[in-house]
Amino acid sequence: MALLEVKNLSKSFGGLHAVREVSFCVERGTIHGIIGPNGAGKTTLFNVINGTLRPTHGSLWLDGSSMSNLKPHVVCQMGVGRTYQTVRPFLGFTALQNVVAGLLFGTSAQKAGIKVAKQKAAEFLNFVGLSGKESVPANNLNLVERKKVELARALAGSPKLILLDEILSGLNPRELEGSMALIRRIRDELGITVMWIEHLMKALMGVCERVIVLHHGRVIAEGTPQEISSNTNVSDVYLGGRRAQ
Repeated sequence: MALLEVKNLSKSFGGLHAVREVSFCVERGTIHGIIGPNGAGKTTLFNVINGTLRPTHGSLWLDGSSMSNLKPHVVCQMGVGRTYQTVRPFLGFTALQNVVAGLLFGTSAQKAGIKVAKQKAAEFLNFVGLSGKESVPANNLNLVERKKVELARALAGSPKLILLDEILSGLNPRELEGSMALIRRIRDELGITVMWIEHLMKALMGVCERVIVLHHGRVIAEGTPQEISSNTNVSDVYLGGRRAQ
């Protein structure tokens, strides 16, 4: 059984069809990429999956349980974590307090108590590379560090599935390599399935096992990175193929 099943999912805003009849499955233990031009419906799809938006029609299933039309906090507690294009840490909290909030809101640590939550939060900060930054207010962290805090907070909720939305934007080449390795570690060491929206094609293609391509809200291709790279339809609409030559 697939971890996530998306069946005929659509989301419209009046006459604008942002997501149209999208269907796919994400197998447990995979890193699944989502690509497409600006306005293709990628972030809207994530917003529907995590409950921020309600679908116009269609259904969502996590581990065989329906999560259609559920509120975001319920979806989170079912096991779906999320980061955002625009980084959203609690700026008045320290890095540690941000991650403690994720622990207490998620699926496994609500009964553990604040002492245990702080210990686990420090472990997640260390995992993402922020050891020593526990007491620094998020407002005093740079963009890369804020991204890591948000990622640690999402991981702290003990998700089965994590949705990463352009987590590499704004990083330099060295930071890119470290973040790509970190995404692999999320799957390999924590056992969390990953869905990842990214515009940096080389990075995404180098990490993901499966890739979905959206265009005008529809899935136009799905396959391995090699299959997507050689797909002429994808090349035409997104990768600057024959029409750009």
